[in-house]
Amino acid sequence: MSPQTIVIIGAGQAGYQVAASLRQEGFDGAITLVGDEPGVPYQRPPLSKAYLLGKVGVAALRFRPPEYFDEHRIARIQGSVAAIDRDHRQLVLTSGEKLSYEHLVLATGARNRVPTVPGMEFDGVFGLRSLADADGLSQRLGHAKRAVVIGAGFIGLEFAAVAAARGISVDVLELGTRPMARAVSTVTSRVFDQAHASWGVRIHYGQSLAAILGADGHVTGVQLASGEALSADLVVYGIGVLPNAELASEAGLAVHNGIVVDAQLLTSDPAISAIGDVVSFPSPWAHQPIRLESVQNAVDQAKTVAARLMGKPANYTALPWFWTDQGELKLQIAGLSDGHDETVVLGSVEQRQISVLCFRAGRLVAVESCNRPADHMAARKLIARHTPLSAAEASAAGFELKAFEAATREAN
Repeated sequence: MSPQTIVIIGAGQAGYQVAASLRQEGFDGAITLVGDEPGVPYQRPPLSKAYLLGKVGVAALRFRPPEYFDEHRIARIQGSVAAIDRDHRQLVLTSGEKLSYEHLVLATGARNRVPTVPGMEFDGVFGLRSLADADGLSQRLGHAKRAVVIGAGFIGLEFAAVAAARGISVDVLELGTRPMARAVSTVTSRVFDQAHASWGVRIHYGQSLAAILGADGHVTGVQLASGEALSADLVVYGIGVLPNAELASEAGLAVHNGIVVDAQLLTSDPAISAIGDVVSFPSPWAHQPIRLESVQNAVDQAKTVAARLMGKPANYTALPWFWTDQGELKLQIAGLSDGHDETVVLGSVEQRQISVLCFRAGRLVAVESCNRPADHMAARKLIARHTPLSAAEASAAGFELKAFEAATREAN
């Protein structure tokens, strides 16, 4: 029998989606969405790109207008949860209010990892995770002259591209040896390294942050571990995230690199599910439990949980995919390339239109497509249906991924 009172903690992509999917599945019980930010749930990916460039406004960020939640009887509470009382199936809010549930969905997301260096308190130092962060940054972009970005991952480089496009001098500090190293192959890293250099962005590899410098309460620059100093009136850090798993841990749920869930996204308590950036889950696409930070993962996990709560249980098996927009480059990734041992490059590195096919032990496991959207769509289909493709076949003259996908479609 389906629960009739469902409470969701977290009003981001995953939390909103499970509420919406429950109604789409025909759920007629009570849904309460608890989030700690004001306003209706909104998209985060555009914050570091189109929103900062002024191409979209706040209204365009919203998943749905405010009236949608009233019309679909999705109650919203702005506030924070202090504790989960599993014995009584209640939440205790920081306001002191108690909220009962029959089933609880944890969609608490993740938070920015903050550099542990002196000077973080200076005005002009930002992470970029929330609408408030983006608004604060936006107010400074109009008069900033020099920006330093800590970390050459997706968020850091997205902001670097935006700042460079607005005429700001940009330096990026990266402890590793290439951009986006945790996520992409060396070929794709090289394309983005060259692109950022052409936009005037200076990426300093093998460099770590020692301190943020300031005067009169405002940031004036950064000091590197090497002793070198760079001037800046804006510092943005993007050095990864930490899962917001403390509530779950304090409630006695299993936590290891996030909230531990089974293949159906249930925690160690059968009355509690967990989804999105905060969960560590088994995946047929990985050799061990993984935690993914992506819109696709949040949406697909939410749909899986909603279906299970409506009596249609299934293991979560969706193929992971990701994207980042930097300047005129759109990178789309299908699959997980961890541990790949062979690559085949389609397209032109010089024209920044490539697809890098990543193989592991002779099997295609991921495709990184830069400005080749048709390849990305083909890759998602090929990998999802486990279509055999060897590196030798992909290296043959005239090979096209889209044509290969179409030719092998009926055979599968």
